Amino acid sequence: MGHHWYFGCFPKFSLLSILFLPLKSLRFDGYGFSSVLPFLLYIYTSCFFFNFSIPSSIMNPIEINPEQDKVHDADQKIIPNGGWRAGQDGDVEAGKSSENKEDSDSTEVNKTPDSDVAKEADHQINCNGHNKYIPTSKAQVPLPKPEPPKPKMERSQSLSIAESMPLIGKYIRDRSSSFSAAIMNRLSSLKEGSGDFVLKNDSLNFEVTEFKIPGVKVIVKLKSEEERLEDQIRGRITLFTKSNCEHSIAARQFFKEKGLRYVEINIDVFTKSGNELMERTGSCEVPQIFFNDSLIGGLATLKSLSESGELHEKMKELLGPKCPEEAPKVPVYGINDEEDKEDELVGVVRFLRQSLPIQDRLIKMKMVKSCFAGPDVVEAIINHLDCGRRKGIATAKMMAQKHFIHHVFGENDFENGYHYYRFLEHEPFIMGCFNFRSSTNDNEPKPASFIADRLSKLMFSIVEMDGYVSDDRLHVDYFRISKSEEFRRYIKLTRDLQRINLQLFTPNERLAFFLNLYNAMVIHAVISIGHPEGILDNKAFFLDFQYVIGGYPHSLSIIENGILRNNRKSPFSLTKPFSKEDRRLHLVPMRVNPLIHFGLCKGTRSSPKLRFFTAHNVEDELISAAKDYFQSEGIKIDRELRTVYLTRIIKWFSQDFGGQEKEILEWVLNYLEGRNAKLLKTMLGDGDLITIVYQDYDWSGNL
Repeated sequence: MGHHWYFGCFPKFSLLSILFLPLKSLRFDGYGFSSVLPFLLYIYTSCFFFNFSIPSSIMNPIEINPEQDKVHDADQKIIPNGGWRAGQDGDVEAGKSSENKEDSDSTEVNKTPDSDVAKEADHQINCNGHNKYIPTSKAQVPLPKPEPPKPKMERSQSLSIAESMPLIGKYIRDRSSSFSAAIMNRLSSLKEGSGDFVLKNDSLNFEVTEFKIPGVKVIVKLKSEEERLEDQIRGRITLFTKSNCEHSIAARQFFKEKGLRYVEINIDVFTKSGNELMERTGSCEVPQIFFNDSLIGGLATLKSLSESGELHEKMKELLGPKCPEEAPKVPVYGINDEEDKEDELVGVVRFLRQSLPIQDRLIKMKMVKSCFAGPDVVEAIINHLDCGRRKGIATAKMMAQKHFIHHVFGENDFENGYHYYRFLEHEPFIMGCFNFRSSTNDNEPKPASFIADRLSKLMFSIVEMDGYVSDDRLHVDYFRISKSEEFRRYIKLTRDLQRINLQLFTPNERLAFFLNLYNAMVIHAVISIGHPEGILDNKAFFLDFQYVIGGYPHSLSIIENGILRNNRKSPFSLTKPFSKEDRRLHLVPMRVNPLIHFGLCKGTRSSPKLRFFTAHNVEDELISAAKDYFQSEGIKIDRELRTVYLTRIIKWFSQDFGGQEKEILEWVLNYLEGRNAKLLKTMLGDGDLITIVYQDYDWSGNL
């Protein structure tokens, strides 16, 4: 036997009493019940969520002494309903069991010999005057046996959730009443003007108002004038711009500083929008600003309205209504607004692709794939056009000049003889070119100057667009660029490079074109294959990433070392990019311009800034790029040690800068300004030895 405890469900706290008892002492004084209802609901939800209850350890145990409360069988009487009742004077009257047969049956049910229930029932009978159990006709569920406490976890000394629940509940209950009463008393005192209400305002225009209540802090931030104005604007601001335009950049900056949203239409990107601008304004001058369908004017007009204080009133007047249909149309992204027309020879080319016997052949001890004989081409053209032999040969030559077909060894364009040719799409390098999409571009080749101009404008729009490139041009968001409309149009433009005629470029046009194309290809390469992280990655990045340009493959290394550097060896290379028979040698300039190294961005942290150039001003822009690079990080001078720290780019391409250390320093001096220029000039004038130390190159990405 021993001590018995009261088992069963722990009594729940009355949640309603917790919530509403404190309200008896509260004075609302004009404050509605809704002002405190959220807090009461919070307390109610917290108590309900944690389901707090009183454990048995807190309750007073009911001790039952079996010696004192023992009742003899003779002093007990049977009650007709099958229960037991103790007499008042110790006499127990027994009821007649024969009066109710069902009572005896139920008694037999409760006395099950195969379980502990029978023993528990006997124990209930022997408890005199302290019977706390209600008799039932069903067998009682045995109580669980007491178990020894589980050993504590060595890894944690904190209480379990079950043990900490009552403590948390007790704390919340103790605090809920006082806290709710404090809030109501405080609100009442605020109304009475007790001085506990604190108003803090650090500005005269009341932009931020702060209320301080003990235990509660509420900050109300009022909208600024620009924000309130923006809420009143339901119309649209339209800004027409161009790439590489200072006034367009200033207009973007104006709206950015004012925090005003606008729709920009770059007529260099969306070419058809230029026609709309011409119809509305009578010229293509930019920037032009429209408030809904009303023309405001250019940047000067915008600044004048802002300085006179009339801009906000103008905006409320013209931008208050929703944007009407008469407003400038917003360009649709993903749709090409440029019209392409097919080449005049495309019909003949398609016929030859289907009719010529194209097969692999062993020519000059080499296996040449997917080729055909020259005489077969002429005969097929004669039969298809129903013309003479002379016209057939001329047509074949024109196809070769437009890069539809090439000699398998690059020996000639097309000659009337037994030579072998193949289509551009069958060239071995074509599948590795990133501007080739399953088939060649059969449209009429656009003029080289048009493609170069279009390329520069698209790239200028990318670097000027807010969020794509940092203001200092040292960090590039390649992911955002990859999702932009400008980059999508650039990818489409690269297909026009397949059969471009590069011989039509002037020297400055060629220089600007390949500088811009190199930097654009780096962006495309980073997006497509990622930044180079080692020697093998450098090979894939600078050698294997290629475009087909003018019918021939061009990698980043080919553009830099083969074309821009006059076919010179790249660092750590033993051969020149072009052989003597290479068909790309006509692109090589007459001399090397060392300034190109400060216009090429390799997508690394040690590279020069990301820049793009114009054909008419490329020389001056390169000079500015070199001065900017040396001004920022390209050189450091220690006069005491007579040491000049130079970028490693000069070491790699020392041949381009003169080769000898003194010649290199004299060349660098031409592009230094300020203190560094004076120091280096003094050191060179002394005639003493100057040590050159080349800085480490950081190959990590310019992200």
